[in-house]
Amino acid sequence: MDRPTFVFDGDCAFCSSCARFIERRIRPAAHVVAWQFADLDALGVTEEQAGAAVQWVSAGRAPTAGPVAIADMLRTAPGLAGRLLWRPAGAVLGLRPVAALAWPVYRWVARNRHRMPGGTAACALPPDHPARAAH
Repeated sequence: MDRPTFVFDGDCAFCSSCARFIERRIRPAAHVVAWQFADLDALGVTEEQAGAAVQWVSAGRAPTAGPVAIADMLRTAPGLAGRLLWRPAGAVLGLRPVAALAWPVYRWVARNRHRMPGGTAACALPPDHPARAAH
């Protein structure tokens, strides 16, 4: 794997909008790919894991999920904006107490992503969806 990979839910309009923002504004040193088009076996991520939360996969490390994956992705942002904004945000989000507090927020957003900007009714999760599970 030459670069890390940030995996998101390509079936969700809100998630896809977020992925486009990541690619345009944050420009991480990573592939940003919908899990539906990723080689999950090669990444070491199951379909259930990818469907439950965004994933960050980098060589030599276990995949991370949810806000921890977002923190890992932010820490790879290049340039001045990366050094001044995205990397520090990723460092703070990656702190264990902050990440622990971020998980309930992440799950709330996942449950309500159909109500978020760019979201559609098709983004709504069924009650038994893995993203609703506690971490």
